[in-house]
Amino acid sequence: MGNAWGLYAHPELTPSPLKESEFPPDLGFTQARKPRVMIATKEQLESAKIALEDRDYCAHLLLEYRGCRTRVWPFAYKCHHEKHNYLNCEYDDYVLRMKEFERERRLLQRQAQAAQG
Repeated sequence: MGNAWGLYAHPELTPSPLKESEFPPDLGFTQARKPRVMIATKEQLESAKIALEDRDYCAHLLLEYRGCRTRVWPFAYKCHHEKHNYLNCEYDDYVLRMKEFERERRLLQRQAQAAQG
């Protein structure tokens, strides 16, 4: 996540993917934001042998999709609804992460401009 060139050229104005945000999560919003929570538990993910890179906020849908494939194998095409839900969740998660990155980047720019003048 993030822009590698921005981290190289302007590290003070580009959010690092390795650090937590230094700004409050509600900064710039009129209403309180709902925190994201994991639905699938660590035990469920470990028992299903879900890879570490797939353990995100959509993991519960991945569990449903893989369970469906196991139930109906070799007719995996019958799980198209579960697959569609999982892929939509992954896309929405990606869009949300990019929006958070852009929000953080703009707040860092605003903070740098306020410090200059």
